[in-house]
Amino acid sequence: MRWSNQTNGRPPSEPALLPMAGFLRSVQTPEFAGVTFHEVQAKSVLNRVGGRSAMPFEWTINPYRGCSHACVYCFARKTHTYLDLDAGPDFDSQLVVKVNAGQVLRAELSKASWQRHHVAMGTNTDPYQRAEGRYQLMPEIISALADSGTPFSILTKGTLLARDIPLLKEASKQVEIGMGISLALTDPDLAKRLEPGTPTPKARLQLISRLREAGLPCGVMAMPILPWLTDSDEALDSLLSQLAAAGATGVTAGPLHLRPGAREWFMEWLAKEHPQLVGRYRRLYSGGTYASKDYRRWLASRVGYFKKRHGFDGGARFIRSSQEGEASNPEGTAPASSDAAPSSRNGRPDPIKTGDLQPTLF
Repeated sequence: MRWSNQTNGRPPSEPALLPMAGFLRSVQTPEFAGVTFHEVQAKSVLNRVGGRSAMPFEWTINPYRGCSHACVYCFARKTHTYLDLDAGPDFDSQLVVKVNAGQVLRAELSKASWQRHHVAMGTNTDPYQRAEGRYQLMPEIISALADSGTPFSILTKGTLLARDIPLLKEASKQVEIGMGISLALTDPDLAKRLEPGTPTPKARLQLISRLREAGLPCGVMAMPILPWLTDSDEALDSLLSQLAAAGATGVTAGPLHLRPGAREWFMEWLAKEHPQLVGRYRRLYSGGTYASKDYRRWLASRVGYFKKRHGFDGGARFIRSSQEGEASNPEGTAPASSDAAPSSRNGRPDPIKTGDLQPTLF
């Protein structure tokens, strides 16, 4: 699929007409140029994770839908199509805001049936994207969870999280909390092209340090690692060494997923930025979501080596999917082969030969 400057027949800056339950109004403001906020009154904010999910949590909260981080690889893009919006420009610019999230959450947590299961945030769209600076939904959400005795975790790329560090310190005295920063590369130029709406890698490293200085744990989700772009020995060594220096308490790393919606948007970006890699990606992913098993094993070995080198014994414990780069090591421990020295090919898989059905990439 290719997106044009027209989105569903309208200019991207024009508000979409969304037949959503609880819809209040659409808002555009000068400080968020090109972004439309669709404010809704939510009936519920606790989402139960499907029983077949590999995620190590049962409940999530997403106060926003869509994300101005605009990461070209974001796996959540397809969820915007459920709103009759597209997974490309609309996902980045047409944002749904559950303006009553905190109040609704308190009501849900007060029910006798609530058993104080762990609640994860940042699993679909980022709760600390720029919109949070306008709507300030997270303080009430954090307070509601802590006051009810509900443990929770937050995964974010947003340095706006620093605003709530005092509140999180207080919450940690009441319930078990987990903090995670999403950071998978340290090259600022590449980050600007891949994640144009996010804080810089340097800013996220500083946030990790601030969380640790505040006495809070902070794991890192180093995903996605991108074949031929961020999987070299130099890139992995730089990433893991800087995460260690920042004080990260654990790292989970894995390769890019190309789910429908994200696949089309990422491949369009790749064709523009790195056209020489398009054929390699098509063969590596064979039209599906996951890179080949050979590549995932190879990457797990390289990640394991550098994690051990920089003192990371375990994972950040955000995921336990058998499809991730650390597939056979859900706790993030290094595979047996990870004691090997860096590969003679500088950590990069060999080019895939045309016609290879199951290429060996290392």
